[in-house]
Amino acid sequence: MNESLNFQDIIKKSVLSLESFTSVSYIDIFLGLLCSFAVGMFIFYVYKICFRGVVYSYNYNVSFVLMTMITAVIIMTISTNIVLSLGMVGALSIVRFRTAVKDPLDIVYMFWAIAAGIAIGAGMYPLALIGSIAFGATLAWLSKKKIRGETYLLVVQYSDTAHGDVKKVLAKLNTKLKSKTVRRGLIEMTVEIRLVDDNTYFLTLIDKIDGVHSCSLVNYTGDYAQ
Repeated sequence: MNESLNFQDIIKKSVLSLESFTSVSYIDIFLGLLCSFAVGMFIFYVYKICFRGVVYSYNYNVSFVLMTMITAVIIMTISTNIVLSLGMVGALSIVRFRTAVKDPLDIVYMFWAIAAGIAIGAGMYPLALIGSIAFGATLAWLSKKKIRGETYLLVVQYSDTAHGDVKKVLAKLNTKLKSKTVRRGLIEMTVEIRLVDDNTYFLTLIDKIDGVHSCSLVNYTGDYAQ
C-alpha cells in the first residue's frame, strides 16, 4: 500500500514539475523576443547588403528573422524543464526540411540565425549581440573584397563548316569545355571562360564567322545544369 502511494506521489511530482515553465518571467520573455528580433533584423540587412547571387529572395531572407525568434522561444521553453526538453527534442526530430539550399553561404546565415537564437534563449544576450556584430562585420568585409576575374559560360551554336574558325578564336582564350551537343550538322558548345575585365570583343569575332548561328555569354554562379 505504501509502495502504491509512493508511486502516485512520484507521478504527481513529475506532472507538477511540468509547470515550472512559469519560472520564466515576462521580462525575460520580452527581452528575449526583442533581442532575437533585433539580431534577426541585423541578419536580414547583412544578407540583403552582402548578397552576391543571381536572384534575391525576400521570403528566404525574412525566414532568418523568424528563425532567430523561434529558436529563442524553443530554448527558453526547454530550459525550464528537462522532461519538457526531451519531449521537444522528440517532436522536432520528426520535422523534415525539403528546401534545397544552392548557395553554401546561405547555410552559414541559417546557422547564424539558429546560433543567435540559442544564445538569446539561454539568456546570453552579450554573446549573441557581440557575436552577431563580429559575423556581420566579417561578411561585409569579405563581400567587398574584389575577386580577380569572374567566371562565365560561353554558349555557341554553329554548323560543321565553322568548327575550325570557332576553335581558333577559343584557343586564344582561357576556356574549359563544359558540354558539346551535335545534332544534324548543328553543334552547340558550352565552355567556361574567366574574364578579368569587361572586354567581350571576342563575341563579335565569333559572331562574324560564317556558319555561326548564335553566341551568348552568361554569368556562371556554380549552378550549371546541362
